[in-house]
Amino acid sequence: MALHLLCKDPESPNNGSPTLYYDDETDSYLLQSWKVDDPTRLSSILVPDHETVVEFPARLLSLFPRHEAMPHKTAKKTENIAD
Repeated sequence: MALHLLCKDPESPNNGSPTLYYDDETDSYLLQSWKVDDPTRLSSILVPDHETVVEFPARLLSLFPRHEAMPHKTAKKTENIAD
């Protein structure tokens, strides 16, 4: 597995997380961030036992690499869960 560091939250203390990586073997992304464990917040999300929910600051989105001309091969449109 070859992980590639894509971006890190520049405002995190000690240059820590949140951090985004790309795995070129699985063609997927890994997001290291803060685990959400607040039951109230999690109650509106169906999370299978083998998954978790992480939170990251909105400012990090602007650092995510963009490839508009070539969308991710497994990307699919989803509904807005807030609607």
